[in-house]
Amino acid sequence: MAAEAVIQYLKDKGMGDRITIHEETIDTVEHAAEQIGCTEAEIAKTLSFLVDDKPVIVVMAGDGRVNSSKFKAQFHTKPHMIPRDQVVDLIGHEPGGVCPFMLKAGVPVWLDESMKRFTIIHPAGGSEFVSVALTPDELETLTGAEGWCDVCKLPEANQDQDTQTRG
Repeated sequence: MAAEAVIQYLKDKGMGDRITIHEETIDTVEHAAEQIGCTEAEIAKTLSFLVDDKPVIVVMAGDGRVNSSKFKAQFHTKPHMIPRDQVVDLIGHEPGGVCPFMLKAGVPVWLDESMKRFTIIHPAGGSEFVSVALTPDELETLTGAEGWCDVCKLPEANQDQDTQTRG
């Protein structure tokens, strides 16, 4: 049900041609990159946390990992992932298909700076078989994000490469 609502939402926003329905699962960053044909870093992974006992979504590049001290600086608490068995109730999507669209009312979305280094990123589309190709700006607009944050750590090789790219 969630995927159909997300697909319709994206079509209504003029993004229907950006949706891909996959034959095989995209439930992990690795699976998604294989199915989409991009790098793992270009996958926009959607993580769900509890902040002050309320759900919060953070979307970050697929090669990023949550940095506890950066997360605490942003949200004033240590990162606590929502337990798998509570994700549907709190977020509105099944684990493996959590995406930043069509969430339960009041769930804020934050976008991590790690995605800004890509022209196109690929978040899930409401199920473990649906993805959408968007620019970071389109993702920001479509999610109604609270804003951009810096809560992840990239692998050293990618940090060095990003520094060289930005010059």
